[in-house]
Amino acid sequence: VQLQASGGGLVQTGGSLRLSCAASGGTFSSLDMGWYRQVPGKQRELVAHISSGGSTNYADSVKGRFTISRANAENTVYLQMNSLKPEDTAVYYCSARIRLRAGVQDYWGQGTQVTVSS
Repeated sequence: VQLQASGGGLVQTGGSLRLSCAASGGTFSSLDMGWYRQVPGKQRELVAHISSGGSTNYADSVKGRFTISRANAENTVYLQMNSLKPEDTAVYYCSARIRLRAGVQDYWGQGTQVTVSS
């Protein structure tokens, strides 16, 4: 599975961005998809997750502001980010998980930078 993330950029506090992640090389509808973020010196953290069945969960810090969605016909997962704060500044990574008989296999995209200015 190959993942290509896009949509990052520079935005002011309170602004919005939409990240996209296009997947190829797998059966997208069977993939659990997620968005993670990482700042220098800190561990990568889960931002939002959407299962193959469409169930979602979010980090507490983004609940009510971010929305994850998927378009199976487009092999794409989105992250709509509203009311952005400076602490949302990070490199955002798209992930995909395949559930195998023996366990799981995770794939990662290349990351897209999101910078929120105060």
